[in-house]
Amino acid sequence: MSFSTYSADGPGSVVVCYFHWRMAADKGHTLTPPAGPRDHTKGPADAPVTLVEYGDYECPHCGMAYPIVKEVQRRLGKHLRFVFRNFPIPDSHPHAVHAAEAAEAAAAQGHFWPMHDMLYERQRKLLDRHLAEYAKAVGLDGEQFQREMAAHVHAARVQEDVTSGIESGVRGTPTFFINGAKYTESWDADTLTAALETATGRRQRK
Repeated sequence: MSFSTYSADGPGSVVVCYFHWRMAADKGHTLTPPAGPRDHTKGPADAPVTLVEYGDYECPHCGMAYPIVKEVQRRLGKHLRFVFRNFPIPDSHPHAVHAAEAAEAAAAQGHFWPMHDMLYERQRKLLDRHLAEYAKAVGLDGEQFQREMAAHVHAARVQEDVTSGIESGVRGTPTFFINGAKYTESWDADTLTAALETATGRRQRK
């Protein structure tokens, strides 16, 4: 089977494999594992509906989805929990892996969502020097960020998301799940909102 390899050189050097989405076996359409404490979440833990996105920071379609997700979050408010998982596709997007690691490095310092937003809002500028600039902009300890990026400290965490995506039947980005079920309809704001509202058991006013 073909796959992309990513070497992390440093203490305890490992090789992490990022499988191209076309190689992923379609093992099902249920989110594996379910959303939980390990995830990056926005919204109440007891919200009636959970939207999970597998995304790639360099993917133009994910860039298009980014403001749509923001709008859906605004519309549903406390009724929605949003979860983001990494699914970089390095064959198509050569900077996506490092961008995902940068987001995880920010998470280690308690700033995942500011970095997440900055990466999507500046997704055409994802060179390592840009990532260092974004780290400073969101208030990270720059030296710690640089050390962790150089040693690929967060590569394994990114790979966990990739593996979960493969096991969940993710074949491209963005891919969404609503309350654990793969969402296969349009992800324009109105259609996605309607699907989420149906999952809550109520209709929201637009």
